[in-house]
Amino acid sequence: MSKFEQLRDYLKSQTATELVLSNEQIEDLIGFALPRAAQRASWWDSTRAPEEKMPQREACLEAGYVATRLPDGKGVRFRRIKTERQRRPY
Repeated sequence: MSKFEQLRDYLKSQTATELVLSNEQIEDLIGFALPRAAQRASWWDSTRAPEEKMPQREACLEAGYVATRLPDGKGVRFRRIKTERQRRPY
């Protein structure tokens, strides 16, 4: 069981292709304070060192989103991963 399963479940329930959550909103979802490392872009970025499995990254990917920390460090942008099915024109 991941500490970030509540975030995963929340993201799975979303229909938007992109959404932004503040750090406080994420903390409310997961039930604990994010670590100081969450303020670093690399902590969220699933495209950087994808071989390094981190629970917050895995939760986002399992929900079908990639996460990017906002430039001000106060939140995270989640963008839906396009699946093969979504790319097909028919």
